[in-house]
Amino acid sequence: MSYQALAFFDLDGTLLDSHSQITPEVAQAIATLRQNNILPIIATGRAEPQIQYIKQAAGITSDAVMNGAFIRLAGEVVFQEHIEQAICQRMVEAVHLQQQEVVFYNDKDIWASGANRYLVEAFDHIHANVPPVLPKKYQESLVNMLLILGTNADAYYNETFPELTFYRNNPFSIDVVRKGTSKGTAVTRIKELLNLPTIPTYGFGDGPNDLALLAACDEKIAMGNATSELKEQATFVTKTNNNGGIVHALKHFDLI
Repeated sequence: MSYQALAFFDLDGTLLDSHSQITPEVAQAIATLRQNNILPIIATGRAEPQIQYIKQAAGITSDAVMNGAFIRLAGEVVFQEHIEQAICQRMVEAVHLQQQEVVFYNDKDIWASGANRYLVEAFDHIHANVPPVLPKKYQESLVNMLLILGTNADAYYNETFPELTFYRNNPFSIDVVRKGTSKGTAVTRIKELLNLPTIPTYGFGDGPNDLALLAACDEKIAMGNATSELKEQATFVTKTNNNGGIVHALKHFDLI
């Protein structure tokens, strides 16, 4: 199917309000996008088990989750990459040296190596369910993304794991994917998969892992609540996520 444009939406602080919900106004805007033959795509650090209620509320069937490590278009899985078990083992050892823990993600399950105070705080921060503690499950399951639970040691992980990319998106945790994987690479890959290399693209975000997303899109929209670095990169700064920012931006670009 051919589209007029692709619109990529981060979730927390962007498409969602402060309660991690889709408002009726945003749901209607997404419905209008689809009517206008514009494909809405969720681009998030979350995994699919955490966003099913969001996809249903927004009427969105395409996503690039886990910071681009897994892509689904129109309900069909079209791409995924994995973090090798040996790296997962090294990560478990590394986080324990820092007295921290790690969470493992794939398209079906989320589980933790152990419990610490940041396990609850990190998931409460995005109004998500706290995953179970299953220390050995990574040895028998595919892993697409990791989440380090802690407030420090960022430089240590970057130095110890040059084959990985780290995104600190909240005070309590760090997203971890394979080196070079990002929301931006997901944009490029989706255009290739759809065979639409010149289609206009719009990226909406607010945080550090959205820098690559906006860089890959033609129109770069930062929320009013975005980081200063993201606002500097943006071609348009809209209102905050709690003040109609998505609808305001979509109207600004005549997408709805």
